[in-house]
Amino acid sequence: MKKIIQVQIYKGEKYYIAECVGIPVITQAKSLDELIFNIREALELHFEESLLEDYEIVKNPTILANIELGALEYA
Repeated sequence: MKKIIQVQIYKGEKYYIAECVGIPVITQAKSLDELIFNIREALELHFEESLLEDYEIVKNPTILANIELGALEYA
């Protein structure tokens, strides 16, 4: 059973976008704070309809977010 849900976060043209790895959940927001709230809400809504066992995830898993910062700019 998995104890961690991984989320990839990147900046779109206007919004921050979060995509869960291995789970069909995607959300977006104007700020990172709002995005964190939206990720939790989207996962809660998704697992309301699906059982955690279907994805082999333990109850109350940790959410691990990776943020894509973009290309490096050299001085």
